[in-house]
Amino acid sequence: MGTVEIVTIGDEILIGQTVDTNSAWLGENLNSIGLEIRQIRSIPDTREAIIQAMDSVFPSTKLVIVTGGLGPTKDDLTKYTLTDYFGGELEYHPEIFEHIIELFSRFGRKPNDLNKNQAWLPNNAKILKNDRGTASGMIWKKDDRYYVSLPGVPYEMKHLMKEHILPWAKEELVDGHIHHHTILTQGVPESELATMLSDWEENLPSFIKLAYLPSPGMVKLRLTARGTDSEKMEKALEEEASKAESILGDVVYGEDDDRLEIIVGNLLSEQGSTLATAESCTGGQIATMITSVAGSSKYYLGSIVSYANLVKENPLGVTDEALRENGAVSEVVVRQMAEGIHNLTGADYCIATSGIAGPGGGSEEKPVGTVWIALRTPQETFAKRFQFGNKRDTNIRKTSLMALDMLRKSLRGQKVLA
Repeated sequence: MGTVEIVTIGDEILIGQTVDTNSAWLGENLNSIGLEIRQIRSIPDTREAIIQAMDSVFPSTKLVIVTGGLGPTKDDLTKYTLTDYFGGELEYHPEIFEHIIELFSRFGRKPNDLNKNQAWLPNNAKILKNDRGTASGMIWKKDDRYYVSLPGVPYEMKHLMKEHILPWAKEELVDGHIHHHTILTQGVPESELATMLSDWEENLPSFIKLAYLPSPGMVKLRLTARGTDSEKMEKALEEEASKAESILGDVVYGEDDDRLEIIVGNLLSEQGSTLATAESCTGGQIATMITSVAGSSKYYLGSIVSYANLVKENPLGVTDEALRENGAVSEVVVRQMAEGIHNLTGADYCIATSGIAGPGGGSEEKPVGTVWIALRTPQETFAKRFQFGNKRDTNIRKTSLMALDMLRKSLRGQKVLA
């Protein structure tokens, strides 16, 4: 199997000013075509750091991908350093500068001398024209290893990878075949899933491996098959995934790139049903997820973010008595919120959330992470208390996913509350 190392260059990454999303995208997409990621590093944009990174590559690595450090300013040293490292010289490419002029003209601007420097490129590298920007990609080969330098701007890097590197790497560096199948689960922790799947996992074929990929509110189960017989692997993956899904039951909400909000939206559309939400602790996150789906106006009527008790009372109609006797984070209040948004909109399904997202506001009776979710359906109203953690963003994410999953189960005729 071909092995890859990824090097991201930029002080802004090291100090946390910029999040390195490039490495995550590269790792996922390179692995999907059958390449193994051996190492990911972030380094400063200095000549010494770049040279040290190149010198310390694992002997078995077949491909090194470097992103960043290709801008027009003097602190961008990648092109110059790598050209020297591989024993080349810079030469002027007039066609690249014409491309830069054309890009600038779209915005009514003209490039300066610094931009013109980006048309000076190594004479010992294959040049990849960047249709999306001014920094070209470059490929060197030394012995049996390839080195690829790409701009750090994510949409430019992704364009060059998709157009040039991924198709070439799959043909040149991948031995055999690799297939993935991902099972998406919600609401059950990794350790519990592992217990449920223990016997099945022990009996997986030797060419199939299972990885648990947890994130707030959900766990992905990724099955990976490697080998030379593509048809055999695909068939085995389908069979094993089916076995796992039978064991897990309604814990599974989708596969591969499915999103819970899309699944829920499709179910609502198929059944001709409508949805409305009343959100307190989630602050509109559920509405954001639902409306991120194109066509959601067909089934989503709207939301009220009733953060303050005043808004819970009017217009949602939560009673002062319920708030005084039970507090905003309570079953009776969340049920009244769900009923209130139904009365306002007439939606078939109504979700309501109220909780203590944190980091403050908790008590001994209701610690941070305490959440109530209500789901009003045409037949009945469900309500359940959940106890999440003490991280605000995570609590909001978990609450939103749990609420949508309760809706999913109801729409599928499954048991809503465990």
